[in-house]
Amino acid sequence: MNKKQLAIILSKIKVFDNPDVKLEQYSTDSNIAADLLWNAYLSGDIEGKKISDLGCGPGIFGLGALLLGAKEVDFVDIDKKILDVAKKNKETLEKETGAKFKANFFNSNVVGYSRKCDVVIQNPPFGVKETHHDKLFLMQAMSLAPVVYSFHKLSTKGFVDEIIRDNGFAVKRVWSYRFPIKKLFWFHKKPVFYADVACWKAVKKAKV
Repeated sequence: MNKKQLAIILSKIKVFDNPDVKLEQYSTDSNIAADLLWNAYLSGDIEGKKISDLGCGPGIFGLGALLLGAKEVDFVDIDKKILDVAKKNKETLEKETGAKFKANFFNSNVVGYSRKCDVVIQNPPFGVKETHHDKLFLMQAMSLAPVVYSFHKLSTKGFVDEIIRDNGFAVKRVWSYRFPIKKLFWFHKKPVFYADVACWKAVKKAKV
């Protein structure tokens, strides 16, 4: 499988029917998800790894990781309805690929989830509706895994860099993206709005 093939498969998964504005439930573009996952795969952070997808929504990152050979993926979301969608997406992919994926589903807020893993891949709420909700996700991710891939608004780069450094991690790389957000709510004025976001790769520093 190559990156283009991964993006095509991920573009077919079921997404949010009735997104919750308070939870900032915006679907991740399949091309963005595939690009990030492919970079993580080439870095050795997918194949054979135990991965957690925090605030998983319909599961695009966790599902993509399973397609690329992840050993096991935990899908975590506070919204039971969308977690059920992630389960169905997993079952659909198994039927289409003939593979059997090892996946666990947790209906929990991010603080209530504490299973250790090798890598966290997450696209958390950006903290627009609930201030510093993104920080909460990032802090929890760093407590669970030595390698974290986390999406945030590009405008918060200084803030995110500081949180990562202050918690014994180093910023290894930052990928920038134009994140398309389709018109879903009454306050959206354009058919599609493009947000400047980035994904940080944070790696725990070795103890001296």
